[in-house]
Amino acid sequence: MIHESRIFGVYEEKGRRTTLFTKNLAPGSAVYGEQLVKKDSIEYREWQPQRSKIAAAIQNGCNNIFIREGQAILYLGASYGTTVSHVSDLIGTGGIIFAVEIAHRSMRDCVLVAEKRPNIAPILADAAKPKGYAGRVCLCDLVFQDITQRNQVEIFLRNCALFLKDGGHGMIAIKARSIDVTRKPKGIFREAAQQLEKEMIIIDQKLLTPYQLDHMLFVVKKKYREMR
Repeated sequence: MIHESRIFGVYEEKGRRTTLFTKNLAPGSAVYGEQLVKKDSIEYREWQPQRSKIAAAIQNGCNNIFIREGQAILYLGASYGTTVSHVSDLIGTGGIIFAVEIAHRSMRDCVLVAEKRPNIAPILADAAKPKGYAGRVCLCDLVFQDITQRNQVEIFLRNCALFLKDGGHGMIAIKARSIDVTRKPKGIFREAAQQLEKEMIIIDQKLLTPYQLDHMLFVVKKKYREMR
Protein backbone atom coordinates (compact mmCIF):
# COMPACT_ATOMS: atom_id res chain seq x y z
CA MET A 1 0.00 0.00 0.00
CA ILE A 2 1.35 3.42 -0.99
CA HIS A 3 1.29 5.99 1.81
CA GLU A 4 2.96 9.27 2.81
CA SER A 5 6.58 9.02 3.91
CA ARG A 6 8.47 11.22 6.38
CA ILE A 7 9.54 13.43 3.45
CA PHE A 8 7.17 16.12 2.16
CA GLY A 9 5.58 15.04 -1.12
CA VAL A 10 7.31 11.65 -1.19
CA TYR A 11 5.32 8.44 -0.83
CA GLU A 12 6.45 4.93 -0.06
CA GLU A 13 5.37 1.32 -0.26
CA LYS A 14 6.94 -1.10 2.19
CA GLY A 15 7.62 -4.73 1.33
CA ARG A 16 10.84 -6.70 1.17
CA ARG A 17 12.27 -3.30 0.31
CA THR A 18 10.88 0.22 0.55
CA THR A 19 9.88 1.74 -2.79
CA LEU A 20 9.64 5.52 -3.12
CA PHE A 21 7.09 7.38 -5.25
CA THR A 22 6.10 10.92 -6.24
CA LYS A 23 2.71 12.02 -7.58
CA ASN A 24 2.99 12.22 -11.36
CA LEU A 25 2.58 15.80 -12.58
CA ALA A 26 2.22 14.44 -16.13
CA PRO A 27 -0.12 11.43 -15.76
CA GLY A 28 0.48 8.62 -18.20
CA SER A 29 4.04 9.70 -18.87
CA ALA A 30 7.14 7.89 -17.57
CA VAL A 31 10.55 9.57 -17.92
CA TYR A 32 13.10 6.77 -17.57
CA GLY A 33 11.08 3.56 -17.65
CA GLU A 34 9.98 3.86 -14.03
CA GLN A 35 6.90 2.05 -12.75
CA LEU A 36 3.61 3.98 -12.80
CA VAL A 37 1.02 3.03 -10.18
CA LYS A 38 -2.55 4.34 -9.98
CA LYS A 39 -4.39 4.48 -6.66
CA ASP A 40 -7.64 6.33 -5.89
CA SER A 41 -7.44 8.23 -9.22
CA ILE A 42 -3.90 9.46 -8.42
CA GLU A 43 -0.93 8.27 -10.47
CA TYR A 44 2.39 7.74 -8.72
CA ARG A 45 5.87 7.35 -10.26
CA GLU A 46 8.49 5.09 -8.73
CA TRP A 47 11.57 7.08 -7.67
CA GLN A 48 14.55 4.80 -8.15
CA PRO A 49 17.54 5.41 -5.84
CA GLN A 50 19.91 3.87 -8.38
CA ARG A 51 18.99 6.69 -10.77
CA SER A 52 18.69 9.62 -8.36
CA LYS A 53 21.05 10.95 -5.67
CA ILE A 54 18.15 12.51 -3.74
CA ALA A 55 16.20 9.25 -3.69
CA ALA A 56 19.35 7.41 -2.58
CA ALA A 57 19.80 9.85 0.33
CA ILE A 58 16.16 9.37 1.38
CA GLN A 59 16.56 5.59 1.31
CA ASN A 60 19.67 5.99 3.48
CA GLY A 61 17.84 7.92 6.18
CA CYS A 62 17.79 11.58 5.14
CA ASN A 63 14.88 13.14 7.04
CA ASN A 64 14.31 16.37 5.13
CA ILE A 65 15.20 17.49 1.61
CA PHE A 66 13.46 20.88 2.10
CA ILE A 67 11.66 20.77 -1.26
CA ARG A 68 8.15 22.19 -1.01
CA GLU A 69 5.24 22.97 -3.31
CA GLY A 70 5.52 26.29 -5.13
CA GLN A 71 9.26 26.76 -4.68
CA ALA A 72 11.81 28.18 -7.10
CA ILE A 73 14.71 25.74 -7.44
CA LEU A 74 18.05 26.00 -9.22
CA TYR A 75 19.16 22.55 -10.37
CA LEU A 76 22.80 22.34 -11.48
CA GLY A 77 23.66 19.28 -13.54
CA ALA A 78 20.20 18.49 -14.87
CA SER A 79 21.54 15.71 -17.12
CA TYR A 80 18.70 13.84 -18.86
CA GLY A 81 16.03 15.17 -16.52
CA THR A 82 15.55 12.05 -14.39
CA THR A 83 15.71 13.59 -10.90
CA VAL A 84 14.55 16.94 -12.28
CA SER A 85 11.25 15.26 -13.20
CA HIS A 86 10.68 14.07 -9.63
CA VAL A 87 11.49 17.52 -8.24
CA SER A 88 8.95 18.80 -10.77
CA ASP A 89 6.37 16.47 -9.20
CA LEU A 90 7.21 17.79 -5.72
CA ILE A 91 6.99 21.53 -6.42
CA GLY A 92 3.85 21.33 -8.56
CA THR A 93 2.58 23.77 -11.15
CA GLY A 94 3.12 26.76 -8.86
CA GLY A 95 6.88 26.20 -8.70
CA ILE A 96 9.75 26.52 -11.15
CA ILE A 97 12.98 24.57 -11.72
CA PHE A 98 15.85 26.27 -13.52
CA ALA A 99 17.53 23.16 -14.95
CA VAL A 100 21.13 23.96 -15.91
CA GLU A 101 23.07 21.47 -18.05
CA ILE A 102 26.23 21.91 -20.14
CA ALA A 103 26.01 18.82 -22.38
CA HIS A 104 23.96 19.29 -25.55
CA ARG A 105 22.83 15.65 -25.75
CA SER A 106 21.63 15.59 -22.15
CA MET A 107 19.90 18.94 -22.60
CA ARG A 108 17.94 17.61 -25.59
CA ASP A 109 16.47 14.89 -23.39
CA CYS A 110 15.81 17.36 -20.58
CA VAL A 111 13.93 19.60 -23.00
CA LEU A 112 11.72 16.64 -23.98
CA VAL A 113 10.91 16.10 -20.30
CA ALA A 114 10.12 19.81 -19.91
CA GLU A 115 7.65 19.72 -22.82
CA LYS A 116 5.23 17.79 -20.58
CA ARG A 117 6.17 19.67 -17.41
CA PRO A 118 5.66 23.45 -17.61
CA ASN A 119 7.48 24.05 -14.31
CA ILE A 120 10.87 23.08 -15.81
CA ALA A 121 12.95 25.80 -17.51
CA PRO A 122 15.93 24.13 -19.24
CA ILE A 123 19.09 26.26 -19.49
CA LEU A 124 22.04 25.16 -21.65
CA ALA A 125 24.95 26.64 -19.71
CA ASP A 126 28.06 25.95 -17.64
CA ALA A 127 27.31 25.84 -13.90
CA ALA A 128 30.86 27.08 -13.30
CA LYS A 129 29.92 30.38 -14.95
CA PRO A 130 26.67 31.41 -13.21
CA LYS A 131 26.82 35.03 -14.35
CA GLY A 132 26.15 33.70 -17.85
CA TYR A 133 22.58 32.76 -16.87
CA ALA A 134 22.00 35.32 -14.12
CA GLY A 135 19.42 37.12 -16.25
CA ARG A 136 17.31 33.97 -16.54
CA VAL A 137 17.25 32.80 -12.91
CA CYS A 138 15.41 34.42 -10.01
CA LEU A 139 16.31 34.24 -6.33
CA CYS A 140 15.68 30.63 -5.33
CA ASP A 141 14.44 28.74 -2.29
CA LEU A 142 16.78 25.82 -2.90
CA VAL A 143 19.87 24.98 -4.97
CA PHE A 144 20.69 21.38 -5.87
CA GLN A 145 23.93 20.34 -7.56
CA ASP A 146 25.09 17.07 -9.12
CA ILE A 147 28.11 17.72 -11.34
CA THR A 148 31.51 16.07 -11.74
CA GLN A 149 34.02 18.95 -11.82
CA ARG A 150 36.96 18.81 -9.42
CA ASN A 151 35.96 22.19 -7.93
CA GLN A 152 32.33 21.17 -7.48
CA VAL A 153 32.03 22.66 -3.97
CA GLU A 154 33.37 26.01 -5.17
CA ILE A 155 30.88 26.00 -8.05
CA PHE A 156 28.02 25.20 -5.67
CA LEU A 157 28.94 28.03 -3.28
CA ARG A 158 29.34 30.47 -6.17
CA ASN A 159 25.82 29.72 -7.39
CA CYS A 160 24.38 29.86 -3.87
CA ALA A 161 25.97 33.28 -3.34
CA LEU A 162 24.19 34.60 -6.42
CA PHE A 163 20.87 32.79 -6.42
CA LEU A 164 20.02 31.29 -3.01
CA LYS A 165 17.98 33.28 -0.53
CA ASP A 166 19.46 33.90 2.90
CA GLY A 167 18.18 31.04 5.04
CA GLY A 168 17.45 29.01 1.91
CA HIS A 169 18.50 25.39 1.58
CA GLY A 170 20.81 23.48 -0.69
CA MET A 171 21.86 19.95 -1.52
CA ILE A 172 25.11 18.93 -3.13
CA ALA A 173 26.06 15.43 -4.23
CA ILE A 174 29.83 15.09 -3.84
CA LYS A 175 31.48 12.54 -6.13
CA ALA A 176 34.82 11.84 -4.47
CA ARG A 177 36.44 10.23 -7.52
CA SER A 178 35.77 13.33 -9.61
CA ILE A 179 37.72 15.46 -7.12
CA ASP A 180 40.72 13.14 -6.66
CA VAL A 181 40.77 9.51 -7.79
CA THR A 182 43.98 8.81 -5.83
CA ARG A 183 42.63 9.69 -2.37
CA LYS A 184 40.25 7.96 0.00
CA PRO A 185 36.69 9.35 -0.26
CA LYS A 186 36.44 9.87 3.52
CA GLY A 187 39.12 12.58 3.47
CA ILE A 188 37.56 14.27 0.44
CA PHE A 189 34.15 14.37 2.11
CA ARG A 190 35.70 15.86 5.26
CA GLU A 191 37.38 18.64 3.25
CA ALA A 192 34.13 19.30 1.36
CA ALA A 193 32.32 19.72 4.68
CA GLN A 194 34.94 22.19 5.90
CA GLN A 195 34.61 24.19 2.68
CA LEU A 196 30.81 24.21 2.86
CA GLU A 197 30.79 25.35 6.50
CA LYS A 198 32.36 28.68 5.55
CA GLU A 199 29.06 29.77 3.98
CA MET A 200 26.54 27.14 5.04
CA ILE A 201 25.17 25.29 8.03
CA ILE A 202 25.35 21.55 7.39
CA ILE A 203 22.03 19.98 8.39
CA ASP A 204 22.61 16.43 7.22
CA GLN A 205 25.03 14.30 5.24
CA LYS A 206 24.47 10.82 3.90
CA LEU A 207 26.67 8.33 2.09
CA LEU A 208 24.81 7.04 -0.97
CA THR A 209 26.17 3.47 -0.87
CA PRO A 210 25.01 0.99 -2.18
CA TYR A 211 23.07 3.01 -4.75
CA GLN A 212 25.91 5.37 -5.73
CA LEU A 213 29.50 4.44 -4.86
CA ASP A 214 31.92 7.04 -3.42
CA HIS A 215 29.18 9.67 -3.19
CA MET A 216 27.91 11.73 -0.28
CA LEU A 217 24.95 14.09 -0.28
CA PHE A 218 25.10 17.15 1.96
CA VAL A 219 21.95 19.04 2.99
CA VAL A 220 22.77 22.62 3.95
CA LYS A 221 21.21 25.94 4.95
CA LYS A 222 22.60 29.27 3.81
CA LYS A 223 23.76 31.46 6.66
CA TYR A 224 22.14 34.85 7.07
CA ARG A 225 24.44 37.73 6.18
CA GLU A 226 25.11 38.72 9.79
CA MET A 227 26.29 35.15 10.51
CA ARG A 228 28.89 35.12 7.73
